[in-house]
Amino acid sequence: MREREQLRRIDLNLLLAFDALMAEQSVTKAADRMSVGQPAMSASLARLRKLFGDPLLVREGRQFVPTARALELARPIREALDTIESTVSAHRAFDPHTDDRTFTLMASDYVLLLLLRGLLTELEKEAPNLRFTVRPIAPGFTEQIHRSQLDLLFYPEELVPPELQARSARLFTDRLVCAVDRNHPEVGERLTEEQFRTLPYVAYDGVSLQTISELRLRDLGIDRPIEIRTQSFVIQPLMLPGARLMALVHERLGRYFADRVGIRLLAPPSPSSR
Repeated sequence: MREREQLRRIDLNLLLAFDALMAEQSVTKAADRMSVGQPAMSASLARLRKLFGDPLLVREGRQFVPTARALELARPIREALDTIESTVSAHRAFDPHTDDRTFTLMASDYVLLLLLRGLLTELEKEAPNLRFTVRPIAPGFTEQIHRSQLDLLFYPEELVPPELQARSARLFTDRLVCAVDRNHPEVGERLTEEQFRTLPYVAYDGVSLQTISELRLRDLGIDRPIEIRTQSFVIQPLMLPGARLMALVHERLGRYFADRVGIRLLAPPSPSSR
């Protein structure tokens, strides 16, 4: 009974405000997220501090950072909100022809070009009222999944962190191949190990995340000097025409660009044993 009395004093909107504050770590952004004014969100933060007997967010320099107590509360509150949301919507049928929702997806430009572009075009016909926000792959996606801030993540199986707890399915497979200019003056019908190790290299920069190409090179014991870094898979093949450069690209992406921009795809050489 005592626990129920305590629950009666808790406004569910306060928990929603807490979740928004933890996600944004900013009163202004949390207010925008909840579609309320900043004074209302500040008042919610004051009530939350009183409810939990903790400052929850403290200012460090120009930012707010969560306290240890806030971090402790974040996941169980998010899980409770997820449970409430799923319970409320359990019997509500989803009709793609009439439903009006925004889905947030996270994917690389490679996936966006080769998979999502066609899919989203088809969905415009089948689900005209749905909207999609596609974000680039960035650090922190595990927490965003756990906080239900992402509806769908496209990510290589080999690189999925063990702490990511989510349902998954394999959509397609691909492999890495070497790509060079179609008329590269030094590369013949095959790429030698020496060329693979020494040609100027265009690398995909994973924005502090490990990439499949880095994993492959590490497995081969190769520490490649990198001349150009790009945060776009799509830009890699576009850098090659007319240059001595080489790149490791996904084969599907390489085939898409091969005739369009004039590049050749070659199998990576098998390094000789040392």
